[in-house]
Amino acid sequence: MTGSMERPIRGVVQAPTERSRDFTGSALRLLKRLGPQRKQIAIAISLSMAGIAISVVVPRILGHATDLLFSGVVSRHLPPGSTKEQAIAAARARGDTTFAELLSRMSLQPGKGVDFGAVGHTLLLALMLYLIAAATIWLQARILNATVQQAIRGLRSDVEDKVHRLPLSYFDNRQRGELLSRVTNDIDNIQTSVSVTISQLLSAVVTVVAVLVMMLSISPLLTGMMVLTVPLSLALTKVITRRSQRLFVAQWTNTGRLNAHIEETYSGFTVVKTFGHRADAQQQFRELNDDVYQASLGAQFWSALLSPALAFVGNLGYVAVAVVGGLQVATGQITLGGIQAFIQYLRQFNQPLTQVAAMYNTLQSGMASAERVFDFLDEAEEPPEHPLPLPSVNGEHPGRVEFRGVSFSYRPGHAVIENLSLVAEPGSTVAIVGPTGAGKTTLVNLLMRFYDVDSGQILIDGVDIASMSRHSLRSRIGMVLQDTWLFEGTIAENIAYGRPGASEHEVVDAAKAAYVDRFVHTLPAGYQTRVSDDGTNISAGEKQLITIARAFLARPQLLILDEATSSVDTRTEALIQHAMCELRRDRTSFIIAHRLSTIRDADVILVMESGKIVEQGTHRQLLARRGAYWDMARL
Repeated sequence: MTGSMERPIRGVVQAPTERSRDFTGSALRLLKRLGPQRKQIAIAISLSMAGIAISVVVPRILGHATDLLFSGVVSRHLPPGSTKEQAIAAARARGDTTFAELLSRMSLQPGKGVDFGAVGHTLLLALMLYLIAAATIWLQARILNATVQQAIRGLRSDVEDKVHRLPLSYFDNRQRGELLSRVTNDIDNIQTSVSVTISQLLSAVVTVVAVLVMMLSISPLLTGMMVLTVPLSLALTKVITRRSQRLFVAQWTNTGRLNAHIEETYSGFTVVKTFGHRADAQQQFRELNDDVYQASLGAQFWSALLSPALAFVGNLGYVAVAVVGGLQVATGQITLGGIQAFIQYLRQFNQPLTQVAAMYNTLQSGMASAERVFDFLDEAEEPPEHPLPLPSVNGEHPGRVEFRGVSFSYRPGHAVIENLSLVAEPGSTVAIVGPTGAGKTTLVNLLMRFYDVDSGQILIDGVDIASMSRHSLRSRIGMVLQDTWLFEGTIAENIAYGRPGASEHEVVDAAKAAYVDRFVHTLPAGYQTRVSDDGTNISAGEKQLITIARAFLARPQLLILDEATSSVDTRTEALIQHAMCELRRDRTSFIIAHRLSTIRDADVILVMESGKIVEQGTHRQLLARRGAYWDMARL
């Protein structure tokens, strides 16, 4: 766009953050988004607790089955007809005190073998409980997943709404690819991490509590030994996650930078190849890709250390339990089935701790993305609008536009427009010319309220546009830019974008007025020919004609043409100029142009330099003065 040098430099990307600034705050904001689904969450928690409670009871039942088997095997080798007490007394008499203590903890029926019926009923009960627990946990996971999806859908909607409330200056200061990374990759990462962590965290906490209760019921001594390993696990977790947290933040920041480079390079791939910058683009890609690789490798390396470190601590606990538990079985302090159940509980106790550690790394990655998304949602928005619409004068088009002492700068201390005043009478055509950076496009941006003035006023029919809603203002202004924009759809749909609800006949009339109809009939599908999102399957001139037809269809009350004919050939330009005369009829029009041939018939020509009007008049008047305009005409 003309005057692009007047804006801040695009592509400013902050360096990777050293670590998550507010992990807890971001986590709480995410949890608040789950608030509307409290009922579903309560059901999921209840199901989780029920499922885990059932699964925790099963090891005790299996331990009972082991006791039945062991007792049956021992009973078969005891004299038939004797009692348990007699068997214990006989063992003591032989001096086998340890065996006697072992028999005292068992349910014996001397002379009888294994009661396979009781063992079968016990195992069948365990199987049924396992099935019920699995079904309950599956249902809980399904409800919880639906709840998370609803929250993420709301987050995406909030981000989309935010995009439309941000001022144009926000997009001028950021790379488009980096922004796209926030609203796509980062939200997807949040969804993944939240879906995994909430489900695992809920089940892990309930499991640990339930297992601790069951372990205490079997052996307080062994339980105390296992609890002593928890502080060591927490210390290792803290050391490792502190390092990986910084790397996860860097990973997603660098991913945004890489996406920004890819988007820019691919969208301008023809220019990159034409000017021989392929090697430079590839080198920059390699550097950015290497940054992502290094951060990702470090984050995954450190996070991967956590599971084996905790497994090592857990194995120390297994060894201690095996030694001490074996002694307790031998001395009759605990049954064989009891120690078996305890070892199963030990596995159930360590597994959630390992899952929580691994989940915490996933959560760190999600919180790094959440901070980037919340930073975006917290950006300053356009000032609140007022409901005052544009005025109408006796039912006619609004026409008088006045700039009264307007000053504006994109950055403080770097004025682009200073104390500018001008008046465009109703129905007149005002042409604005001048060198790049003179403030021509900025003048149009201020009229459209893409930016608000620093001082002064812009009035339409005597009403300050700052008191009007932006929608009301912009809905009555037609704009054709030098940089064309087409979306993926048919040619007819792209033209109809100018006025939703327009009939097919009105679309065709607008196309004829803009000379689109001429080349459309050479296409196989006519007006139903689909164009890509960047319009690469039609020429630049044809794209410009379609955008001009869009402006025709909009029937604007004010018209802005920013180098609207710069991409067409001379013959097409002449045809468009004739059409533009009809389009400008009874409309106040502003034309920004470098080709003086496009503005010869303008009612007023403004010559701008450094944000000020240095000359104004008609084409003939300005040539007669032999000033700045005359110099431009000579060139």
